[in-house]
Order: sequence, then structure tokens, then C-alpha cells
Amino acid sequence: MKYVDEYRNGAVARDMARAIAAEIDPSRTYHIMEFCGGHTHAISRYGLEDILPGNVRLVHGPGCPVCVLPVGRIDAAIWLARQDRVILCTYGDLLRVPGSKRLSLLKAKAEGCDIRMVYSTLDALTIAEANPDAQVVFFAIGFETTTPPTAVAIKQAEARGLRNFSIFCNHVLTPSAITQILDSPEVRELGTVKLDGFIGPAHVSVVIGSRPYEYFAYEYRRPVVIAGFEPLDVLLAVRMLIRQIDEGRHEVENEFARAVTRDGNEKAKALVAEIFELRRVFEWRGLGQVPYSALRIKEAYGEWDAERRWNVPQDQVPDNKACECGAILRGVKKPTDCKVFGTACTPETPLGSCMVSAEGACAAHWTYGRFRDRAKVVS
Repeated sequence: MKYVDEYRNGAVARDMARAIAAEIDPSRTYHIMEFCGGHTHAISRYGLEDILPGNVRLVHGPGCPVCVLPVGRIDAAIWLARQDRVILCTYGDLLRVPGSKRLSLLKAKAEGCDIRMVYSTLDALTIAEANPDAQVVFFAIGFETTTPPTAVAIKQAEARGLRNFSIFCNHVLTPSAITQILDSPEVRELGTVKLDGFIGPAHVSVVIGSRPYEYFAYEYRRPVVIAGFEPLDVLLAVRMLIRQIDEGRHEVENEFARAVTRDGNEKAKALVAEIFELRRVFEWRGLGQVPYSALRIKEAYGEWDAERRWNVPQDQVPDNKACECGAILRGVKKPTDCKVFGTACTPETPLGSCMVSAEGACAAHWTYGRFRDRAKVVS
């Protein structure tokens, strides 16, 4: 496929890795966090860590929206599904995420709740039109990438006069999370990790552009390179970051110029600004309470806000004590550092969200065999 296969050329990837090895300072270690779960899976799928020099460390970040959703919000969705005449719609990877007492939406469905997997917000609107006597709630989740479709759904519900449709909004913001990783006393109990630079998210940046990272790069003196999801994209981003680090620069660079601009998608951003406003604070799994890091529906569109329609519980629920998802999401630990990884916690029997989601770090290690690193003997 043109413009995809070209970015998966193994010979070019090995040449690029050799070029990185020739350029780096062998006396130092480079710690680079890939924020997005799509990058985490590309790194695992194509074995990029295996071909990079040993002193280039790739650190997995909290770029999986399903993974960072706290247990309390899963419990709240289950609570909504249990209300009279409610049909709860959501994306498939949310169904198996454990809430408290390991109860998931899938188990709640087995108990009799009307919970349906959909592929888009428009599917949920169709269900609302087909079931006028029910209240259809869409469990909305995601970073800036999936927020515009949720805004479109609300505008469509208004245009169609669908009063039996509402949104349980859990949209979160990327730049706030990056700041929290570097500058938050609330999460230091999980430990800290040295970071020299960031591989910026691809699809998120298509929407918001590269501009939001400029203040962050200047204020915290950490370079950011926005990269696509293909292996050559990631390797080139690593090379660009290493050059910035060695030269003492801390700028925002755009490797993914074929899709990302400085200002992003102005139409999508305007629609989001019309429908949503910032929450003062929102809980993230692994990061704690993060100020101004999430969105809620504005009062003007409050008729389609499930949290206004029902008195939805706002409980803070601790993670499973055996699960290390919080530390893994912050980059403090790797999936293989978790004692239950690959034993009690597998994709079939997940204890934490990082093993459930298609973008989770634990799922990536399991799916692409990275857990076999345990058996490697370092010579």
C-alpha cells in the first residue's frame, strides 16, 4: 500500500538504527517517552527496542485513554447501565476493563444490563432513534482525537430532536498529562523516572496541531517530536530527539508533517470549543487528580449530559493492589515488572486496564512477545 509500506522497510530501519548508534554520545543514556499507545504498539510490534543502541531507553507513557480511566468512572458507567430503561453504548475495548470487585461492563451485561458495543457515536444515535422509550447513554472516552465525533453526536441529537440520548463524557487532554508526569507532587509516591524528551502523539496532533506543545517544551526544557505510527516514523523521531538532546535544544519538531500542521484542524477545534469546557480537575489512573485535564459538556448543551441527567456517583476507587497499571502508565515500571503480568493477568483474565486495551503497554508486551525479555541473558 503506497505511503504505508514505505514506512515499514526493514532495511531502511536497520540503516537508521545504525546511523543513530553512530551519532549518539556513548557516555550518556537517553530516556525518551512515547506518550501514545499507538507508538507503544509500533515499538513492540516491529521490535524497535531490539535494534536501537542499549543506551537509548524508550519509556512507555500514559497515552492509552482506556488505560488512564480510573476505576471509579468504570463503576459509574456500570451504575448508569443499571438505571431503569437505560441502554449504555460504548466502544468494545471498554467492555472488559475491570471496575471495583473486578466487575466489568461485560459482566454487567451478562447480569442483564442493556450494554451495546458500537463502532461510532452515530451508531449510538441510531439506537436512540430506534428505541424512543429508552434512554441511550454513550460512554464517551478518548483524547483530542475522539472528542470531535462526540461533539458531532451532540449536534446531531439536537438537530434530530433526540431527547432520549446523552453522553457520559470522559474526554481527556494530552498536554496536561505530560505536564503532570514531570511536575506533580501528588504522584511521586509511585516514583519518578528520568525523561529527556517526548515522542508526541500523531492522531491527537492532527486535531490540535503542534502549537500546544511549544509552551511545554520551553517551560520544562524537554524536546518534543511529533511522529507517525509507522516504524520509520518512530526511528526518525528518536534520531531527531537525540540530536536536540545532544545540542541542548528543547523545541517542538514535526516528523509527521504529512498529516500534522502547527494549528491543527481549526474546524474540529471550533466545534469542540462550542460544545465542551474544561473541568477544574479530573482523576487519571496513575497520575491522580490532574487540574484542567478533561472536558465536560457546556450548560447550553446540558440536556445531552448524562451527569446532569442523573446523579452519577463520583467515587474515587483504588486500583487492584496486585496491579501495577498506575506505575506503568507513568513510565516508572515496565509491564514485566508487575508480579501478575502473564500469570493472573492476561488478555483473557485482565486485572488492569493496561492488559485490556488495544493500546495498552501490557497488551503490547503480551501480543508481540515482549514478555520474553524476561528470559534474555545479558552478556
